[in-house]
Amino acid sequence: MDIISIKNRFGIIGNAPALNHAISIAERVSSTNLTVLITGESGVGKEVFSHIIHQLGVRKHNPFIAVNCGAIPEGTIDSELFGHEKGSFTGAHEARKGYFESVNGGTIFLDEVGELPLGTQARLLRVLESGEYIRVGSSKVIKTDVRLIAATNVNLQEAVRAGKFREDLYYRLSTVPIYIPPLRERGEDIYLLFRKFCIDFAERNKIQPVKLVDDAKELILKYPWPGNVRQLKNVAEQVSILAMEKDVSANELKQIVPDITDNRLPALAEARYQSGGSSFTEREILYKLIFDLKKDLNDLKQFVYDVTKHQVNGSEMPAYREPLVNNNNTTLEKPLLLAHPANQPVVLQDKKAYDDSETIEESLSIAEKERELIVKSLRKHRNKRKDAATDLGISERTLYRKIKEYGIEL
Repeated sequence: MDIISIKNRFGIIGNAPALNHAISIAERVSSTNLTVLITGESGVGKEVFSHIIHQLGVRKHNPFIAVNCGAIPEGTIDSELFGHEKGSFTGAHEARKGYFESVNGGTIFLDEVGELPLGTQARLLRVLESGEYIRVGSSKVIKTDVRLIAATNVNLQEAVRAGKFREDLYYRLSTVPIYIPPLRERGEDIYLLFRKFCIDFAERNKIQPVKLVDDAKELILKYPWPGNVRQLKNVAEQVSILAMEKDVSANELKQIVPDITDNRLPALAEARYQSGGSSFTEREILYKLIFDLKKDLNDLKQFVYDVTKHQVNGSEMPAYREPLVNNNNTTLEKPLLLAHPANQPVVLQDKKAYDDSETIEESLSIAEKERELIVKSLRKHRNKRKDAATDLGISERTLYRKIKEYGIEL
């Protein structure tokens, strides 16, 4: 099946080269049983590619299930994936099949696979290598024949280096990697998708679809769309229902969606997702800005010192030429004794003390800064984890794991 046919069948809009390349890889790997790792930012449509691989493959008539690993509590994820026996833990009133047992012969799509706990990662690795697993609370080995497709919006190589993801599992998952480009890198695809969403919304609600004039079109093409296709769809529906005129101008678009004028340059310059390479999170960018600001402050202090050597309170200060004797009864070679107009000396420290001084930066450890932010947020919200997690922009389960990882006492 060619790329155009695949786009028509699965409702994919766009002609960006990187998008076409991703579709081509998905089509070629669909006829195999190889494990696939789909990478890309949140909202780019990773789950659509999992359906492409399943529907075009030999397992298309067998079950398919999508599992959001980040939405399942850490204490129950093993039970959800591999099942459990009756009485294996509190609340296990009867035996239960896991996804790997109920979808035997089909395909499992694990979204946000980077959120899996390390213990679950070890179990998953065994399934991928041998096709075997054990239910929670059981000693019986069960065989399964499941194709695994995984997806993540984080850089797993960075997670491996941080000790948060198993290296052997990473290489086992990424047998065939597929990278889906963010919306801001797809050029004219942004406007094509916007028109598609507006037309679909108009048909569902039996209204006339809106159109963007040239200045409004230019505005949406320049916006970085951090939420990608999901965010674009929401904006298209907002504009469709709130626009006063069917031909929407840039000014009206700004009134409906004020954030559309925010170009978010730091995200564009530093935080683009790079598959297999280094990436910067918003938190890391913030740390970098803080460190740069501290460096600028040190430079400013040195500048003020240089100025005070020549001027105090706006008046030139003649150098005091007589030798000085310090506390050790030794004569300073280059005393910096300056006098103000009242002829009362102002003693500055020995120049050598400044020349030999070094600026000591704060720790650059991301982990330490992350721990500080978590502690501050917990104190701010009086140890209410839900509120603290919302403030930090992470899930409550992730915050709970971070608290245990850093040994934070509540």
